[in-house]
Amino acid sequence: MLIGEYRHSIDAKKRLSLPAKFRKEIGGQVVVTRGFDTCLYIYPLKEWSRVTEKLRGLSMGQRDQRGVNRFMLGGAVEADVDALGRILVPDFLKTFARLSNKVVLVGVNDHVEIWDEKTWNAYRTRIEKKADELAEKLGEIGAI
Repeated sequence: MLIGEYRHSIDAKKRLSLPAKFRKEIGGQVVVTRGFDTCLYIYPLKEWSRVTEKLRGLSMGQRDQRGVNRFMLGGAVEADVDALGRILVPDFLKTFARLSNKVVLVGVNDHVEIWDEKTWNAYRTRIEKKADELAEKLGEIGAI
């Protein structure tokens, strides 16, 4: 399970070092793609396979479902994890997520999210203020 929050930097060559804790679960190759909320998602290949199976099941006859397929798959790239645990973040993905050199990597169960540090801080503050409200909604549907 990928969990935790880690602060890292993207170097001048657009390489991002993955936290050692994540490297064990991620393996030697990952898929990096556009994520929701202006961040990027990193999937281990095994998890990416599950995501693509779910996307494959969406109807191409439905505009929103076509859009999700294009968003996730069209923005996806395979990346090798080098011997130092780094991946290359392509320019178009870096631009999409508005990443500066300071980023936050967040483990979210089956994937890792890459956030610009300022964007993450604002998002986290907003979510933390709504924690009680979110807990009530999840309690109503029996999720917690």
